[in-house]
Amino acid sequence: MKKIVKSILKYFLAPILALCIIIICSLLLYRAYLRHQVWKETRIATANGIDSLEQVTLSGVKQWILIRGSDTSNPVLLHLHGGPGSADISLARHFDGELVQHFVVVHWDQRGAGKSYNSRIPVESMNKNQFVSDIRELSEMLRTRFNAPKIYLVGHSWGSQIGILAASRYPELFHAFVGVGQVVEKGEQEEISYRYAMDMAKKSGDTIAVKELEGIGAPPYENHKELSIQRKWLERFGGVTHNNKPTFNDFLKIGLTAPDYSLLDGLRFFRGQEFSEKHMYEERLHTNLFEEVPKVDIPVYFFTGRYDYNTPFELTERYYQQLDAPRGKQLIWFENSGHMIPYEEPEKYCAELLRVLQETSAINVDREISSEGHG
Repeated sequence: MKKIVKSILKYFLAPILALCIIIICSLLLYRAYLRHQVWKETRIATANGIDSLEQVTLSGVKQWILIRGSDTSNPVLLHLHGGPGSADISLARHFDGELVQHFVVVHWDQRGAGKSYNSRIPVESMNKNQFVSDIRELSEMLRTRFNAPKIYLVGHSWGSQIGILAASRYPELFHAFVGVGQVVEKGEQEEISYRYAMDMAKKSGDTIAVKELEGIGAPPYENHKELSIQRKWLERFGGVTHNNKPTFNDFLKIGLTAPDYSLLDGLRFFRGQEFSEKHMYEERLHTNLFEEVPKVDIPVYFFTGRYDYNTPFELTERYYQQLDAPRGKQLIWFENSGHMIPYEEPEKYCAELLRVLQETSAINVDREISSEGHG
């Protein structure tokens, strides 16, 4: 019997194990090659440029930022990712495109997210006010480093929620605020999302979807698990990404070949998503910008997807109409997007942000001329 076992180990298991090791090593080498290719194609090589992955400390918690731009004298743009927990440093090089030629673009994996996740982050610090405080501290840091009187603030989804809070509380820090897939009011938002998913399930005759959606019922939901069922079908029926492009597999491929993310960082991403969603769920239920942010004293732009039922476009449109923005406001439609505008229409997204830069730069020049004239 022992001889048979030894023979099996020698002639079968050992070669299989060796083959597995060879395959794993080959995949790791291929991944390293792809990461290097992405880095070569996207690196900033200009004399006055910057391409830097750095760790900073915000309110006592170490967090990661990626800073990229062809000229450090260009305006600074701080991007706030969604989620909470949906860190996007791993996606930055793929989608930033033209932006790094005109801005110093800063992507930040927020506390508890992506590269910034670790198990020692105080749970009690996972709240909106703390995130807004982190934005203020990071913005001050960037202003000092790049000798910029103000910076541009762009928030996507969850990032738009904490972003507009920061813009309303600290207008002196920002040239303008851009809300992409703007979060407005969580209660009605989830009702609209649920109705859309259920209507599409019934129209398509998808009995499984109908059964699962009926099982959780209409919101409010008691936990994130119920919300995730609604989100699954919302995504399936095109309420998150229009025509379901890009797909999860597309994002996964980009993430796996990202020069700024290790495999361990990839694990942190998923741990961070779970951690952030769990500890921020109750916090997010009480969002109502109609009451929290009735006025913003800097120019405000809302980038809105025509097919967005994740943060429903009708709520954004209503909030836009009611918002008091004495420095100006605009609602910009993305006709071929759902909720994921930066990834569904990256070229138009970049073009519109460059238009924001041009418009606000012209406003600042006019104000300087006016001030000099009065002087």
